[in-house]
Amino acid sequence: MEKAEKAEQAVNEGEHQVCDEGDRVWSGSWVAERLGVELVGDDRLTGLLGLALRRNPKRAHLLVSNVLGKHVPQSPSVVYGHGVELGRRVRELLGAEEAGRAVVLGYAETATGLGHSVADGLGLAPYLHSTRRPVAGVAAAGGFEESHSHATSHLLLPEDPALLGGDGPLVLVDDEFSTGNTVLNTVRDLHQRYPRRRYVVVALVDMRSAADAGRLEEFAREIGARVDLVAAASGTVRLPDGVLEKGQELVARYESESAGEGSSAGAAPSRSLAQFPAPPDSGVAVEAGQETVSPGARGTARPAPTDPHPDDNGTAPHATRIDLHWPANLPDGARHGFTPAHRARLEAALPAMAARIAEALPRNARRVHILGFEELMYAPLRLARELERSADIEVRYSTTTRSPVLAVDDPGYAIRTRLAFPAHDDPADGPGERYAYNVAGAGFDAVVVVVDSAGDTPALHAPDGLPARLAAHTPRVLLAVIPSYAPERPSMLPEPLRGPAFSSYAPEEVGWLLQDLSDVTLEAPTEEREEAIQSGGAHYAESLPVEYQPSEQYQELFHAALEDSAARIAQAVGVVTETVLAERSPRPVLVSLARAGTPVGILMRRWAQHRHGLDLPHYAVSIVRGRGIDANALRWLARHHDPRDVVFVDGWTGKGAITRELARALEEFEKSDGITGFDPEIAVLADPGSCVRTYGTREDFLIPSACLNSTVSGLISRTVLRADLVGPDDFHGAKFYRELAGTDVSVAFLDAVSARFPEVADAACAQAKELLATDRSPTWEGWAAVERISEEYAIHDVNLVKPGVGETTRVMLRRVPWKVLARAGAGSDLDHVRLLAEQRGVPVEEVDGLPYTCVGLIHPKYTRGATGADGKAVSV
Repeated sequence: MEKAEKAEQAVNEGEHQVCDEGDRVWSGSWVAERLGVELVGDDRLTGLLGLALRRNPKRAHLLVSNVLGKHVPQSPSVVYGHGVELGRRVRELLGAEEAGRAVVLGYAETATGLGHSVADGLGLAPYLHSTRRPVAGVAAAGGFEESHSHATSHLLLPEDPALLGGDGPLVLVDDEFSTGNTVLNTVRDLHQRYPRRRYVVVALVDMRSAADAGRLEEFAREIGARVDLVAAASGTVRLPDGVLEKGQELVARYESESAGEGSSAGAAPSRSLAQFPAPPDSGVAVEAGQETVSPGARGTARPAPTDPHPDDNGTAPHATRIDLHWPANLPDGARHGFTPAHRARLEAALPAMAARIAEALPRNARRVHILGFEELMYAPLRLARELERSADIEVRYSTTTRSPVLAVDDPGYAIRTRLAFPAHDDPADGPGERYAYNVAGAGFDAVVVVVDSAGDTPALHAPDGLPARLAAHTPRVLLAVIPSYAPERPSMLPEPLRGPAFSSYAPEEVGWLLQDLSDVTLEAPTEEREEAIQSGGAHYAESLPVEYQPSEQYQELFHAALEDSAARIAQAVGVVTETVLAERSPRPVLVSLARAGTPVGILMRRWAQHRHGLDLPHYAVSIVRGRGIDANALRWLARHHDPRDVVFVDGWTGKGAITRELARALEEFEKSDGITGFDPEIAVLADPGSCVRTYGTREDFLIPSACLNSTVSGLISRTVLRADLVGPDDFHGAKFYRELAGTDVSVAFLDAVSARFPEVADAACAQAKELLATDRSPTWEGWAAVERISEEYAIHDVNLVKPGVGETTRVMLRRVPWKVLARAGAGSDLDHVRLLAEQRGVPVEEVDGLPYTCVGLIHPKYTRGATGADGKAVSV
């Protein structure tokens, strides 16, 4: 524990590990002296980097990071701390709001763990890394080339394509930023598919030349986006003429010498490591602010164990397995995406998994190495860090790699030893060598190899496999296998339905995340539906009421009400839209709760277009009281948009039942699907019940779209959820009443309200500004009033009490009304309610002190005539 705490403290203070007092040789001096390569820049560069020679025809030198955990074994707290610190700097650069909308993208294979750590430091940011491993059934969402690499093609395979589809900042993480070509290739490809306004490039070191730096700035101007850079240190590499040829000659000569000395492919130092005794600690203590350099791999090579634990056949296995009890369905990394919810599950499971590793170690183990596997960097890193924190042992961490690098056993060279072994994960580019650097001869008492199940193959366990190579250099090899995450193939959800094929709205006004049930007979007489619903024999969403056909007198009332209230509605539309744009998202995705919310969503979209020139996406989804919101619609939205940009829209609140239903449904969806970001706060035109924070008004007045059913809602029915019609992979259903086109006023209603936008714009903006500065916390006074009315009228069921003009109108059109309570003195807002009550023989009772303009009471315990002489409900 003490050593781990010191290591973390060193990172927090910005220190880096240094070589021992008696050995202050820079691990890049060997290459610098022979090739004339120079590092010029920050004083920290030589602490962060060493140099080695590549076996690569495109570039001679390799910058070897001392803090990345790839080629040089390092304290996992140091490795993780550097990434987290870079993430915190990105958060400071972006600000909390922009950081909350960011997505992090790391590069395979070297920066996969670094990108994870940056995402952790950034906060609640989802993370994806590129991969060179194709996965059957997962379509690529992008790809790019890394021109200087030995293996160039990168694939982007997110399980959820919406991960790349948001317009928040994209944070690109690599270990070094050398020419900028890889980043340019990435941004060019992604910007064509998923354009956004801002990119942040993150690297441990920025080694670009002045010309390369200018190229990035020019590219940013070309695409019209901002590109920032965050790095731990910066400088350049000065390369003399002919360095590539000289480097190739040097590699050829030393590899020839090594082969002549008889070194095997398993461990290839140029000279013996025995002359370098194992260090007592990972580095010397230094004063705050001093720079440090990793000591690299040093120490006496351990002999192979003489009495290993035999297996059942009496043969000596190369590795002992550890069952980590990895959490089910938790991704092993970010090849397909890693969300904040995944991160929370990993954090919770780490202590127990590290304890299982500690239990499996030899009792006298004091120096342990955790060895990750190519792209699998983050999970082994977090396991190593947890082990370092919880056990009284020295822990080091690194991973295997594809990169072929010359090994030279010299204190001034970064790669002291090389273990070579065959690829063991059936790579798409065919078989080949893989490498573990600076592990052989480092004096580890045990090495824990961590691979994913795709890499747990016969090739891994072959006589020349990785565990066998390691067994020659450490007394104990342990193997932990993490299940390779296999994304579920997304259900083939259809694209949204649009007019004129479905609804009378223009196709760009709204997309309906519903299935068309127009050819299914779903209507039932209102009285039969009511009796079935209240008896528990059916849910209200399993059938439809017969569509109300308005009389000529009623239609005249609608048009008169629209003329009187259009300006008031327009102002409320402006207020709620301005509030959403200011508080929720600058480019919201409007998602109306079908169907009452749909006209309001269209009007909000029109306001954003009229006032701000925004073309906002708008969809309609189904939500059913007692059954929740359509989960498949949420999945579709999450795949096509950032859930954090989604704003749910409804027409009005009554007692707040749907508000509560949505909150419960989203909580359950987050648990079942692991998709986060959807905000349960509904934006409504009118909030008379004080149930939400985002509203246009809290007055209970007539919204003419509440006066009618489908003929003011694009000729779409209320939504339907019935097991024989809606399967587990289907959207909820609805009908398109094409036959009612002659009485359709849907577009007329929208046009009448939006025509008043210019005259109310200033007032709406001023009112929105005032509201934004006030406390709009819901008081739920409407719910309290409903409970009071339910008890006073002996109903004892708040679902049968429908407060507000809109809800009362629904009762009159779709249910069996018992009576209407009207606030004393209510004026023209109730003309249409009084007419409907007269037509249906429903009494209207004026009540003093009613918090709503009116309240509709559904017939309690409906069986036909179920009321007593006093007008109260009959107790049955």
